[in-house]
Amino acid sequence: MPLIPISPLHTPRLIVRGVTAADLPQLLPINADDRVTHHLPYASWQSMADAEAWLARIEGLQAAGGTQQWVLTLRETGAVIGAAVIFKYDEASARAELGYLMSQACWRQGLMREALSALLDHAFARHAGALATEGLRRMEAEANPLNTASNALLQRLGFTREGTLRQRWTAKGKTYDTQIWGLLRDEWLSSTESASNAP
Repeated sequence: MPLIPISPLHTPRLIVRGVTAADLPQLLPINADDRVTHHLPYASWQSMADAEAWLARIEGLQAAGGTQQWVLTLRETGAVIGAAVIFKYDEASARAELGYLMSQACWRQGLMREALSALLDHAFARHAGALATEGLRRMEAEANPLNTASNALLQRLGFTREGTLRQRWTAKGKTYDTQIWGLLRDEWLSSTESASNAP
């Protein structure tokens, strides 16, 4: 079974929902910012044509069933401030990979952690309308070792750093390592249950 189509997720400050073509004008300046894309393995967008090509590729991946792409919007204004993707879904092993980015203006406010926590709840859930029929068992993420903010975020979310993939990527004229992180459903459910029971 493919990943189940996206339903909006609501958090205290955000609505996390499926991407549409109408989001591209707001996603363009985020993805065109070299500081935002510095540690990501693709070039900053230069034009709306880049945004449209990205959306066409994402729509193809979603149609194939192994990817779901979200945008992060502020509840108060509806402004798009970032994006997150669950991709490389392996149904037999009930695992997938997580990726994300956010506008510089919204860094260091806990918004990405808020969004990804909602996505992880959705990904690991076992109920009608969840991301996968039986829920995911494992979520993975990669981060450049130099991307201290992303690595710290994954650690705060409960991911375990499982190793270094040497010379994993060549992009933007450089070859570099990545850290591989993993989070199991039982670990996530245990941590969220502990948090909800805390005084």
